[in-house]
Amino acid sequence: MFTKASPTRPFLIAGPCSAETEDQVMAVARGLAPVGIDLFRAGVWKPRTRPGAFEGNGAVALPWLRRVKQETGLKTTIEVANANQVYEALKFGIDVLWIGARTTVNPFSVQEIADALKGVDIPVLIKNPVNPDLELWIGAIERIRNAGITQVGAIHRGFSSYAKSSFRNAPYWEMPIELRRRMPDLPLICDNSHICGNRVDLAEIAQQALDLNYDGLMTEVHCTPDEAWSDAKQQITPERYAELLQGLHVRQTTVDDAEYQEHLKHLRHKIDEIDLELLNLLGRRMRIAQTIGRYKQRNNIAILQSERWNEILEHAFNEGRSRNLSDTFVEKFFTAMHQESIAQQHEVVRAAEELKGTA
Repeated sequence: MFTKASPTRPFLIAGPCSAETEDQVMAVARGLAPVGIDLFRAGVWKPRTRPGAFEGNGAVALPWLRRVKQETGLKTTIEVANANQVYEALKFGIDVLWIGARTTVNPFSVQEIADALKGVDIPVLIKNPVNPDLELWIGAIERIRNAGITQVGAIHRGFSSYAKSSFRNAPYWEMPIELRRRMPDLPLICDNSHICGNRVDLAEIAQQALDLNYDGLMTEVHCTPDEAWSDAKQQITPERYAELLQGLHVRQTTVDDAEYQEHLKHLRHKIDEIDLELLNLLGRRMRIAQTIGRYKQRNNIAILQSERWNEILEHAFNEGRSRNLSDTFVEKFFTAMHQESIAQQHEVVRAAEELKGTA
C-alpha cells in the first residue's frame, strides 16, 4: 500500500498537525482532495513535551475524519499510542495507523498496540524513535509484524540532537539507509515536516528523500498555517503543497539502456578496486598502530594522546578540503579509524600485560 503510486509520483500523506476543529479539518481535506494524495493525516491525540500545550481533541475528532472520508473519498490515518486509542480508531474506520516517535522508544507501549491489533490486519506505519537507535526502530517494526500485520512501513522523521543544527530533528540519513539495507522490502516514508521544523526547507528535504529512493512523503498541511494550534512554523497551505509536489523529481532505480549499464558496471568496478586498496591501506595502518601500542606498553605510556589526535584531525581537515571532502565526512571517517586504532592498541597492551603476569 505504501509503495510509490506511480513511477513519477511518491506515495503522499498530508494533512494538519492537529485536528483542531471540524471546519478546519474539512477545509484542509477539501484543499488536498484535488491534489490526489493517498492518505489524509491529522493528529487526534497529541503527545506534548510539557503540560499546557494543545494535546489534541482526542476521540471527539474521530467523527470529523470519518466525514473527510465520506465527503472527499480520502483515506485517513492517525497516530495511536496505546490500546484504547487503537480501539477508538478502528471503531471510526480509520484506514491506517501510525506509531509516533515518542511511542516507538517504549517496547511496552509498542507491544500493547501490537496486542490490540491481533486479528485486525490494518496497515501500520512506524516512526523512528526520538534518538538515533536503529535496533529500537527495528524492534518496533518486528513487534507489529509479529502481531500479524502484513502491511507495515517506516516513517523517517529525524532524530533529536544536542548539536546545533538548522533542522528541528537531524535527518541522520545513514540510519534509514541502514534500515533499508536490512529490510529492503520495507516501504520508507520521509516526514519532511518534522525533519525541517520550518517551511523553507521542506522541498529540499523531500527531494533528498526521493533521491535516496524513498517510497513516499508525509507533510503537514493547514488551511491557515500561521494560526495553527501546534507546529505552525512547519505547516504549509494546500496550494503551496501542490506547488512543492510539482517541483519534485522522482528518480528511476535503473534503466534498460545497454550503454548505461555497461558504463556503470565499469565505473563500479573501479570503485571496488579503490575500496580494496583502501582496506589494504587500513590494514597496514592498523599494523603500525599495533606496533605503537607495544612501544607505549613497554614505556608505560597512555594509549590515548589527545594532542596527537587533534594534530591528525586538523591535518585531515586541511587535506580533505583540498580534495573536495566535507569536514563532516572527514571527521566521521577519521574518528572511526582512530577508535579502531585505539581498540587495537588496547588489545596489544592487554595481551602484553597478561603475558607479563604469567611470566
